[in-house]
Amino acid sequence: MHIHILGICGTFMGGLAALAREAGHKVTGCDAGVYPPMSDQLRALGIELIEGFGADQLALKPDMFVVGNVVSRAHLSDGTPKFPLMEAILDAGLPYTSGPQWLAEHVLQGRHVIAIAGTHGKTTTTAMTSWILEAAGLQPGFLVGGVPLNFGVSARLGQGKTFVIEADEYDTAFFDKRSKFVHYRPRTAVLNNLEFDHADIFDDLAAIERQFHHLVRTVPGKGAHGSGRVVVNGLEESLARVLHQGCWSEVRSFGAAVSDFTAQGEASDFDVLQQGKTVGHVRWSLTGTHNQLNALAAIAAAEHVGVSPAMAAQALGSFENVKRRMELRGTVKAKDGDITVYDDFAHHPTAIRTTVDGLRRSLKAGERILAVFEPRSNTMKLGTMKSQLPWSLENADLAFCHSGGLDWDATAALAPMGARAAVANNIETLVAQVTQAARGGDHILCMSNGGFQGVHTKLLYSLQNK
Repeated sequence: MHIHILGICGTFMGGLAALAREAGHKVTGCDAGVYPPMSDQLRALGIELIEGFGADQLALKPDMFVVGNVVSRAHLSDGTPKFPLMEAILDAGLPYTSGPQWLAEHVLQGRHVIAIAGTHGKTTTTAMTSWILEAAGLQPGFLVGGVPLNFGVSARLGQGKTFVIEADEYDTAFFDKRSKFVHYRPRTAVLNNLEFDHADIFDDLAAIERQFHHLVRTVPGKGAHGSGRVVVNGLEESLARVLHQGCWSEVRSFGAAVSDFTAQGEASDFDVLQQGKTVGHVRWSLTGTHNQLNALAAIAAAEHVGVSPAMAAQALGSFENVKRRMELRGTVKAKDGDITVYDDFAHHPTAIRTTVDGLRRSLKAGERILAVFEPRSNTMKLGTMKSQLPWSLENADLAFCHSGGLDWDATAALAPMGARAAVANNIETLVAQVTQAARGGDHILCMSNGGFQGVHTKLLYSLQNK
């Protein structure tokens, strides 16, 4: 089959392209601003990439157009369609489908799907679960919304029965407004956490809870092929409400004192308890209570496919996390100590706070955190959560906000932080502000769900020349 993917450079669609190519399909694709690292990864697989969404791509005559959720029926100010290729597909009556549906029909069919859902930690927990299964010899397939350092690729078919997938609650396509994860039909579903996000498509938390319940409805009960399992964070009231709407599967909880799986000890060195009994120990390089909870979720999911908690905990000792999750980008020598620069994907206020807190716990007394961030996600651009920013940055010593492209006043939003916060509407000013403030022993934490205009490299260069 020849598939042509519209919006191929996103992490999900790029992963789908890699899976399709590995399965023997011919794959081509297009996007606006075909950019690395996904463009490099795809070209290395022999996938032809076309810049833009021109209607002339109909000449490729694929068997199926696979449409990413970046595509819409929008028109530009001059009245021309923003995505002329999509208009041409509709006009000619050609076959098209969404990425999640194509994946469900051509990759996930017949597999034991482990779907990892949640507002935060999906990518990391998907990578953890995949690594546990790999270490146990199960050779899983996976699709992760990032690049797990243990594997070096974001997706693979795998040889075994299991397939681990990052299960996103964002909508599927312009013609299918259901959450992506309802297509995956998991036998094991992890509900890692749930709070309000994606203000551009959801009205309130209840609307997202309803989508999570649609996922729960697709998990099997007890049957001839074994039972389905829902793994749920016992600390989340929102998830308790989701399950209260109805659950037909085995439930395993983690995190709360009364949960099936709990942790005892520091986030980097802890015992794993199952119903109060120690069953494993994790010692690793990761920090933060959020990663401890992610580990418990992955251990409970892996147990459902026969991996003992002891083996899972041992495997996590060699887990290397995902690119852009507290990724060390460089160190600059200063006369009174090293200045360290990290890159992290955090963008929601809760994720920002959790990331800063995790770093804080790993530092010595007196070491400072300089938080550098851009409110770039659709939710943050709308300003829905701007009032939470001072809370999210509470444990940072200084905060630097890139306000370019915002319709709301970042200076006013960060005013409660006083002199600890600075705002810049372009990257050059931001880099200058951070460079001037930085001193030996500082940890500079850059947070964005985009490329942040290469701020990490610019900071390292500027600090070296200070």
